[in-house]
Amino acid sequence: MTEVNKRFYILSGALVVVTLVLVVANLLFGSADISFSAVADILAGREPENETWKFIVLELRLPQCITALLCGASLSVSGLMLQTVFSNPLADSSILGISSGASLGVALVILAGGGAVTAGAFTLSGFISVLFGAFAGAAVILGIILLLSTVIKNSVMLLIVGIMIGYVASSLISLLNFFSSAEGVQSYMVWGMGNFGGVSVDQLPAFTIVVLLGLAMAVLLIKPMNALLLGTRYAENLGINIKRVRNLMLASTGILTAVTTSFCGPISFIGLAVPHVARLMLGTSNHNSLMPVTLLSGAATALLCNLICIIPGDNGIIPLNAVTPVLGAPVIIYVIINQRKIQYFN
Repeated sequence: MTEVNKRFYILSGALVVVTLVLVVANLLFGSADISFSAVADILAGREPENETWKFIVLELRLPQCITALLCGASLSVSGLMLQTVFSNPLADSSILGISSGASLGVALVILAGGGAVTAGAFTLSGFISVLFGAFAGAAVILGIILLLSTVIKNSVMLLIVGIMIGYVASSLISLLNFFSSAEGVQSYMVWGMGNFGGVSVDQLPAFTIVVLLGLAMAVLLIKPMNALLLGTRYAENLGINIKRVRNLMLASTGILTAVTTSFCGPISFIGLAVPHVARLMLGTSNHNSLMPVTLLSGAATALLCNLICIIPGDNGIIPLNAVTPVLGAPVIIYVIINQRKIQYFN
């Protein structure tokens, strides 16, 4: 067994244990004090001494915990794929403008539509309208990126186009904020702060299925991603269809980003920082090892962020995007400062 393989198995085992511990911590801590034995009874299907505890654990904390786990895995894998396909260590889903597209869709619903979407006799309102706006906005931007990818062959140029699309979306959002009411601006800001509590028990199965499909697509692309690390010419000599692989990676990233942003808001830094943490721990860019470790690291990071957000308890919940930069920014700064010493930059 090689040193890298040995490190992979040790890291994977450690991350699984850490993730399980964080899952338990997320179920235990919150505004209501619920003992470990009570949580265990509820999960085992036994009746607790307080019926309210059952609602809190099964309807609030468990869905939030699963959502955080899936979102962390989705965003980190998306960041890894984009960093590989664009050969850019600072690429993530927000760079391509997909997150900005989702934000623009929500802004149109909340700020321009008054919180409702109407098409003839068909009307959506409340959270469903916000969800529809976010998913539609992300899907439109993804469609534009995929369409432009058929014309623009250079991955770096496509990345720059994505950045420009993000700027245009941000500009339109600023205009909508300027002409909107104070209540609308406040509602939009609350959504933009990010929250893993946006998926209800009824919505959780559909959310889980879409995320798992996106992750499965990413796992199937591990072999061509390894070939891309050696350069596009070498990958083509191995029989890899560069255009098709790039489009599949963009589609997978778009699906994962769209569904997570729709339900949880634009979440920063997890997709950017976690792949670097995984590479630094493993010491390799081989996606056979890197993909699982990135996935587990992303899930653990999201659970940790969610735990930090709910620690204040009775004093309220800290916005998610107030926590993720505190954990993610130091990683990126470290990578930039030490880029000459880090193996995968050379």
